[in-house]
Amino acid sequence: MYEESESLIEIEDLHFSFGEQKVFNGINLRVPQGKVVSILGVSGSGKSTLLRLIGGQLRPDRGCVRVNGQVMHELDNRGLYKMRRNMGMMFQAGGLFSDLSVFDNIAFPMRELTDLPEELIRDLVLMKLQSVGLRGTTELMTSELSGGMSRRVALARAIALDPMLTMYDEPFAGLDPISLNVIAELIRRLNDALGATSIVVTYDVSESLKVVDYAYLLHKGVVAAEGTSEELLASDDPFVAQFVHAQATGPVAFHMDSTPYREDLGIGV
Repeated sequence: MYEESESLIEIEDLHFSFGEQKVFNGINLRVPQGKVVSILGVSGSGKSTLLRLIGGQLRPDRGCVRVNGQVMHELDNRGLYKMRRNMGMMFQAGGLFSDLSVFDNIAFPMRELTDLPEELIRDLVLMKLQSVGLRGTTELMTSELSGGMSRRVALARAIALDPMLTMYDEPFAGLDPISLNVIAELIRRLNDALGATSIVVTYDVSESLKVVDYAYLLHKGVVAAEGTSEELLASDDPFVAQFVHAQATGPVAFHMDSTPYREDLGIGV
């Protein structure tokens, strides 16, 4: 368990289900202030759902999610709105507005959530785009951007208001190796420059473990493992070893549980 004393996020005995489908069965984790923490797991392990619980979009069945000392599911609409103003989100598919220019995409949260004058908004947009190396794209439409450029613009928008917490949902998906490395390094560098806290949700082990301070590995509704990058890479736990070293065989089977194949085909056993 992390030894840092100051935690921005504390999750205690978290249980959550979608109807009959159990997602979390008693998760405990915390995210220290100023750190980059990764949430790892195979597809369907609840990584993105956890972000929605942290953001207050979902309510737990049991347990609590505490952000900056406040229990998210106990906040009213006004409290949630105030809390979310201090959160940045980079969505899994980027989430950029296709009918807005790059400039207007970055300016959008500034115009919606602040009373800043346009002159100052212009300077801040240019500053954010400069930080991700794309100051020359202000007039481009999102359809004119490459995949890697779109992710960098989405990153710039996520940090537009200098949030205390930035959450990244699968920021490396679909990127070529160079763009992937650029995004990973930007997440680390911007977090440290802003003095912020970041959560990176991903299944990309090799890249995320290069830049995070700590990682949690979710499996079957619980935290199956946690530790620094070095600790996870050196683990001899069968599931952890299969996941972090991308092994084809191990506890995580290729086939989902189902009735016998021959039985489904109507072939006598």
